[in-house]
Amino acid sequence: MNEEDREAIDRKPSTTGAGNSPVVPKQLTLESRLQFRCHPGIDCFTRCCSDIDIMLTPYDVIRMKQRLGISSDRFLERYTRSRIEEKTGWPQLLIKMEESSGKPCPFVTTDGCTIYTDRPAMCRYYPIGQGIHRKQVDDQVVNEEFYMLIREEHCHGFSEERQWTIAEWRENQEAEHYDRMAGQWKELFVRNITREEEKDGRRQTMFFLASYNLDQFRRFVLESRFLETFDIDAEETAAIREDDVQLMNLAFRYLRYLFGVEKTLSLREGVLPEEEPGGEGA
Repeated sequence: MNEEDREAIDRKPSTTGAGNSPVVPKQLTLESRLQFRCHPGIDCFTRCCSDIDIMLTPYDVIRMKQRLGISSDRFLERYTRSRIEEKTGWPQLLIKMEESSGKPCPFVTTDGCTIYTDRPAMCRYYPIGQGIHRKQVDDQVVNEEFYMLIREEHCHGFSEERQWTIAEWRENQEAEHYDRMAGQWKELFVRNITREEEKDGRRQTMFFLASYNLDQFRRFVLESRFLETFDIDAEETAAIREDDVQLMNLAFRYLRYLFGVEKTLSLREGVLPEEEPGGEGA
């Protein structure tokens, strides 16, 4: 394993509250095999759901807030905490564990996960973790995804007889769909924050808003100069008023545009770049 691979593994949030990392330092592929099964009859059921860092993607937030029937503001306030990702400098959102004994996940009971069908991607992957390492290919930086095994001492799921390839596990847990929904955002998240962006706190604020608080981002789009500035057609404008996934995709395009990754949006005729909402002239 090269140093880039090790750095990518180190970037993975710890899944234990203390002690040595449970991440097995071996890079895996979609064809790699594992023996594992989790079910209510196993004696360690839900023990992996306490005192852990569960990172949330924008699509995770959409599924969970819709399942709970609450706004983004309420979801973020009640169920999450944030921090700055150490390697990249971008704001990161995590589930806030309860303050009671053992620090359990707020969505887990002795009977299991109360939002199981809408659980986050990181929970779907367990006991597999994802890693990304960036490497230079010709004149481009390419993000390569790989996988690793998370083997915690308390987990007895590895003693079960069921075997999978990682590709089969992803399909069974519907993790592949979650990966597709978050793909463009992950490309931004693993990109190191620039000196300019670090100095300009507005950009970090906009990253957090567009990534995690879609209800506020919707208000930003509809109530600021956004639609007067960018050439968004009437059909898409109508869709983002009601559809969170459509709005999320617009948010990704806006962030890629704002951070100079790709010209994913077009300015309306006569609008100057410094007049962009959320940009230098905001």
